[in-house]
Amino acid sequence: MSHDETPHVPAERDRREAVREKAQQVKAKQTRWRIARRSLLAIGAVAVIGVAAVGVSAALNSREARSQALPDAASDDGFVITSASQVADPLADQTVDGSAATMAAGAAAPTAAPTPEPTGSAAPVDIRVYVDYMSTEAREFQAANATQLSKWVTDGAASLTYYPVAMLTSKSNGTKYSLRAAGAAACVATHDSDRFFAYNHELLTNQPAVDSDGYSDQQLADMAQGAGISDIATVRECIEDETYTAWAKAATDRAIKGLPDTKGQALTATPTVFVNGTEYVGNMNDAKEFAQFVLTVDSNAYYSTATPTPTPTPAG
Repeated sequence: MSHDETPHVPAERDRREAVREKAQQVKAKQTRWRIARRSLLAIGAVAVIGVAAVGVSAALNSREARSQALPDAASDDGFVITSASQVADPLADQTVDGSAATMAAGAAAPTAAPTPEPTGSAAPVDIRVYVDYMSTEAREFQAANATQLSKWVTDGAASLTYYPVAMLTSKSNGTKYSLRAAGAAACVATHDSDRFFAYNHELLTNQPAVDSDGYSDQQLADMAQGAGISDIATVRECIEDETYTAWAKAATDRAIKGLPDTKGQALTATPTVFVNGTEYVGNMNDAKEFAQFVLTVDSNAYYSTATPTPTPTPAG
């Protein structure tokens, strides 16, 4: 007697169909999970790119703002001394005290006729000094002449302008000290011009050695505070953000190409000092020699502009 297995065929077919359907459901679920995962990754990537774009944009805007920042106090890239308070001078015994007029009186040879006093009626002598804050000779010039320069400016005998430049930027182990110091000087000149002379003096007379790292931005800001800056928070932010370093580099490039009011003369070294447009080529650490040079130039200006006193005509 044979057994009929036909009734079992549909059951087996149903089982296989059930397994196939389950497999399709699992596959569909996995597919949906992969799609969701890809969507989340895509959204995350867009978010990351968006944050990165904002960061890059902020950095570029900050860099652009610094590159466009110009110190309001600058005139032809120089800063006129508005207040020359007395500063400590390690070479004070070499300085010559007094205005150009008193120097004229002391230097003049005895004569029966009165000696003209150049600063009595002529315009103040114009002194312009280009300095790199890592230049040894610039330090020597400042140390030797600070006291008499301060005296002349205070007495109205001289108009004094400093031009910070960065000729020695490569001489500080990659820290670009000359450039940062020039930018820091611009910060002080812009935000507290009355203290610029004191800060300039501090940077020059206490300068770091050539081929050293130089001072950090924080130390430069500390030096500004020591110079008596009134709004130290603003000045510190300006220095530590290196607001004017791009300007300092551009100013140096302009000076190397040609100095204002010099018929195209280029800056080749620091310090470079002009008195009424005439370059001083004497000893930078000899205050008496520089004073005599100022006297000579100023006297020449006096004689070229003074009006002779008419000579009375004898009565006939």
